[in-house]
Amino acid sequence: MGKLVVSQFISIDGVVEDPGGSEELSRGGWAFRFDRGDAGNTFKLEELESSDALLLGRTTYEGFAAAWPEREGEFADKFNSMPKYVVSTTLRNPDWNNTTVVSDDVAGRVAALKSEYQGDILVNGSVQLVRTLLAEGLVDELRLMVFPTVLGEGKRLFGDADAEAPMRLARSEPAGETLILIYEPAA
Repeated sequence: MGKLVVSQFISIDGVVEDPGGSEELSRGGWAFRFDRGDAGNTFKLEELESSDALLLGRTTYEGFAAAWPEREGEFADKFNSMPKYVVSTTLRNPDWNNTTVVSDDVAGRVAALKSEYQGDILVNGSVQLVRTLLAEGLVDELRLMVFPTVLGEGKRLFGDADAEAPMRLARSEPAGETLILIYEPAA
């Protein structure tokens, strides 16, 4: 059975919005102002290598689909070839290869995916989707790469109305100027 792994770039104040700058927000691109170091780059590559599929919300999917098909290299090759699932009620004909649209019964479909795959199902970005997955108790691991910045505004991973989801710290490690925190659901 596969694990559902949520991986986020996050600021000290909890902002996850537009870390790469593809959404062209005034504070976007903040993640690239810091060095993840070899440890951070290795962590992200190993994270992807252990994943059998990607699960994304529509906004993150569209950003990735615009960027990754044109790239080359080990990371890009894996991203482009692996199965991708995008949760959306509006997307009809995805262009990025190996993409399936999930438009209803998200919790049921994700539970089925966890049974279908042996490796990780990786969720990047996709804040609204992550909140749903946490509320449904479907997240097996939460990986936060914390960047040393306070943004003051932007979409935060955890909102005021989110359901309680007790977690326990499984591991932490420095990665260049960032810190990797890995949480699992508390038993």
